[in-house]
Amino acid sequence: MCRGLDHPASSLAYWVLEPVGMNEQIDQYLTILQVEGGYAANTLAAYRRDLKKLHTFLQAQGIDDARGLTKPLWVQFFGRLKAMRLSPATMARCLASVRGFYKWVDQQPGPCDVHTFLKGTPKQWMQLPKVLSEAEVLRLLNLPLQQTPEDMRDAAMVELLYATGLRVSELVGLDLQSLNLEVGFLQATGKRDKQRIVPIGDKARELVSVYLQSARPAFVKKRTSSALFLTRLGRAMSRQCFWSILKGRTARAGITKPISPHMLRHSFATHLLDHGADLRSVQTMLGHASIATTQIYTHVEHTRLKKVHDQYFPRKQRSRSSSE
Repeated sequence: MCRGLDHPASSLAYWVLEPVGMNEQIDQYLTILQVEGGYAANTLAAYRRDLKKLHTFLQAQGIDDARGLTKPLWVQFFGRLKAMRLSPATMARCLASVRGFYKWVDQQPGPCDVHTFLKGTPKQWMQLPKVLSEAEVLRLLNLPLQQTPEDMRDAAMVELLYATGLRVSELVGLDLQSLNLEVGFLQATGKRDKQRIVPIGDKARELVSVYLQSARPAFVKKRTSSALFLTRLGRAMSRQCFWSILKGRTARAGITKPISPHMLRHSFATHLLDHGADLRSVQTMLGHASIATTQIYTHVEHTRLKKVHDQYFPRKQRSRSSSE
């Protein structure tokens, strides 16, 4: 079992790792992240899947203790991950999950030198976020508004998602108290329950107002709910349900590329920078703890500018003409 030591400064270091199997070790670690770190359920589930990959690998070697990982086994496991053809983002998260786990294991009583060779693990290449062009976003947002409660709700949600750059979990987690349409902002609750204030665009304010007045009462009926966006059953909207809604609206807009709610978040940040917004303001609106996370969008802008340069730089055009 996992027990806390009496200490004025509560931290991961003051939890004791009992001599149990790796399943229990993982459970203890994730419980601490939940209790002390305030990690979201979705994040913990992703960490569990990552650590399960390592546990399954070690079990095949007859090892059921996290401390049994050796450098040769780590090299084999790293090769196994690459052979699975995981996306760069998934690969990087898996490695980060394992590093975090062993950082905690190293703080527990008992010999463990795993962290020494984990530090040398090569970092994964950076994958630029996928975004929609401004023209594609306009096609998605300018769909004719149908006079049904569902369509009013769906239009308001998509417009609000793009106007604020919220994560989809933050969008569906909004309640009525989160919204201030009169002033034009909302209060979002992000990772680890961190709250931030985000402005709302005029069009989003308009569509959300229409939804609140003409659509939400049809979902609530005689029930009571504090959630902002509701399903036909009067329940809070889920991430999966909104994903389905977005796919349907994307098809109506004639956009054929695969799309996800997070692409609208990426598009929000990229388009702000395209139009001259400063990086620190974008960081604040996105709720990034570090500006280094926000800087990925500057790479997107640099890539776009390079394409424009390649296409329109006149000297290159003259060179092509002379070669013809």
